[in-house]
Amino acid sequence: MMKYTISIIATLLLLTLSLTTQSCKKKNFASKGNLEFSADTVVFDTVFTTIGSTTQNFKVYNRDNKTLTIDEIELVGGASSPFRMNFDGLQGTSFTNIEIEKNDSLYCFVEVTLNVNGGILPMIVEDSIRFRTNGKDQYVKLAVWGQDAYFHYNDINPTGTWPNDKPHVIYGVSRVLNGSTLTIPAGTDVFLHKLSALYVNQSTLIVNGTAAEKVTFQGDRLEQDYDNVPGQYYGIYLDSADNCLIDHAEIKNGITGIHVESKLGGSSNTTLTLKNTEIWNSASYGMLLFDDPKIVAENVLIHSNAIHAMIVLQGADMKFTHCNLLGYGGGDGSYPAIGMRNYYTTNGTTTITDISGEFNNCVIYGGGDEELVMDTIDQGGVNINFVYRNCAIRLPSSNNPMFNSCLFNFSPAFRDTGGDDFRFWSASPLRDAGDPLFSLTKDLVDFDRDINPDIGVYEYQP
Repeated sequence: MMKYTISIIATLLLLTLSLTTQSCKKKNFASKGNLEFSADTVVFDTVFTTIGSTTQNFKVYNRDNKTLTIDEIELVGGASSPFRMNFDGLQGTSFTNIEIEKNDSLYCFVEVTLNVNGGILPMIVEDSIRFRTNGKDQYVKLAVWGQDAYFHYNDINPTGTWPNDKPHVIYGVSRVLNGSTLTIPAGTDVFLHKLSALYVNQSTLIVNGTAAEKVTFQGDRLEQDYDNVPGQYYGIYLDSADNCLIDHAEIKNGITGIHVESKLGGSSNTTLTLKNTEIWNSASYGMLLFDDPKIVAENVLIHSNAIHAMIVLQGADMKFTHCNLLGYGGGDGSYPAIGMRNYYTTNGTTTITDISGEFNNCVIYGGGDEELVMDTIDQGGVNINFVYRNCAIRLPSSNNPMFNSCLFNFSPAFRDTGGDDFRFWSASPLRDAGDPLFSLTKDLVDFDRDINPDIGVYEYQP
């Protein structure tokens, strides 16, 4: 009886061990099912050589009711591939024996950095990630459009005329110094890295765009998600510059679109002539004027900036003709389109300077009740002189003689402020309301103006 009992116990132990072993084997059983992927191809938008991309990802699914072991995961291009992958927190070019629990998934993250190739035209670079499971290979393709460029890494005096056959990328601060002149011709695309700037000190910047071939300034992230992200770089900084010209340009997504500080000592020239240019989507100001620079602006559209379209501190000498300075932006709506002071206080010391402004046939408008705010100190013989002729202004009506034939609080009837379309409908009060004596022959988009011009950057087109 004892032997029989021992025999039964031994049998039960063997059976239990067998079941336990089978249970363990069941957990680690490699499913014969296939992997599934959230994407069969991971595509990156255009990326500049030497500048990395944003991170893309896809998911790898195990749809089976059993744990699945992936025998091999391999970046086919290996160490020489411009792509990099991170699989479930692991970085490398290949992995083995990766388990995915039943009905579970894992993330794969991918980035890419391209090498300079010396080419002019965009290139397509491809690779793939191979997944081998139970002897079967499956692939997720990787593709990126790459663009070579001229790179400016904290360079000094990048003078002469920049070629326009490839984009220019500024990384750091590109400095134009010591009386030099930098010319950027029509059709040039300038991209600036995070916090980067084009800095011009006691020198001259000439941006020679045309209606058909603008010069563009924007951030260097070309992925679609960055199309309208403000604050991607600092901006264009003119410091004691002389006789600069920016014509037919688009400046977007900076911190401050154009920062103009001071005149060149001893020069009576205009610091900056700005024509036929759009400045928009800045994280702070479209234009910052500081310490009495001399500005001439014609057919300039400044809009959709988080704080002011234009801020003036410590004075300026300004002449604006057929310009739209608009307060529609991404801030809380409490900032006027234009804020101007002829003084500035730093370290307890207030500096007061002259300030003058001539605004002809301009629109100064936005969502607030007052889109034009002037704060001046009149003492010590400083000159304060303003005139506004035939302007449309969001401001309580005023009898101040500096306002001549101005329209107060009449909606411009813009087509779509939310969509940044500041053309206007046929019933707009801007139509034929400009002063012909202070008119320009063309509008922002090179359309002929009538003998009775419209107010603002655009002449009405049906």
